[in-house]
Amino acid sequence: MTDIPPPEEIVLYEKHPTERIATITFNRPDQLNAPTIGARRRYGDLIHKASLDDDVKVLVIRGEGDDLGSGADLDELMAKREGDEALREEFGLTEDDDVTLPPGRNYRNGASLVQWYADPRSGCRSLQDFKKISILETKGYCYGWHFYQAADADLIVSSDDTLFGHPAFRYVGYAPRMWQWATTMGLRKFQEMVFTGRPFTAAEMADLAFVNSVVPRDQLEAETEKYALACARNMPTDTVFAQKVFFEIMKQHQGEHMGSLMSGWLESMRGPLKPDADREVIRLDRETMESGLNNAVKGSDRQFPPEWRLSKSGREQAE
Repeated sequence: MTDIPPPEEIVLYEKHPTERIATITFNRPDQLNAPTIGARRRYGDLIHKASLDDDVKVLVIRGEGDDLGSGADLDELMAKREGDEALREEFGLTEDDDVTLPPGRNYRNGASLVQWYADPRSGCRSLQDFKKISILETKGYCYGWHFYQAADADLIVSSDDTLFGHPAFRYVGYAPRMWQWATTMGLRKFQEMVFTGRPFTAAEMADLAFVNSVVPRDQLEAETEKYALACARNMPTDTVFAQKVFFEIMKQHQGEHMGSLMSGWLESMRGPLKPDADREVIRLDRETMESGLNNAVKGSDRQFPPEWRLSKSGREQAE
């Protein structure tokens, strides 16, 4: 595993108390802004603190470079899964904590991890509990873990070249925020994403009312600033808090948290779910991870029509 920057370099944070706008920037463009375990925990912690901070009324989340991001750092996760290092880091356990985790082949070993993704501290569901206004700025890839953030953000401002989806629908078939995506995209179209594995364009997501605004890439930052300033200058923060509680009650009436627990259960059932005998599939085994899960997904991508491929380069290729 190559040298990995510390969480503070991967997830940047700044705030402007005068306008009461804070910004989180994913700053790992050479790795498509993939957050490490530590970076995801830092992200969750920053959102929690911004929710309490009276200098913050609006939180903007964006990515450095060409993309918002293509998901979490799976290479790091799989490398640390050899022992229990990944689980201990996910849960914030240190060497001083007298905690023995379940063995690797135990059901609770994997199930504890995917249930953890329903906890805001994990960095996967953090925006759900945020009591201020969150604006996600999307561009290029908005895949995987970054697509989780799109499920929970209050507003989404998108460049017209954004692709939304999750590569996991090509190699396992499920992911932590499925309930929320089904709610925000609409069941029929989300089922299309799951069953075909294809990404959706910004225009398609606008038609589904999943995103609030779609603009050319060169207008993206100005459009995000317009939304952020309007939100910051509108109702008092106390009113925003009350509004967010209202929307939270609505989401829980729709079963948001139950959906997180259910998708965690679904993920924990990967072991008994076997591939079709006559179909070659991507296997999440040591060989696949050593050769690169990204390479396996790209290889599988060629089976699909160009306009349904996950990679931008693949979508540009003619038949």
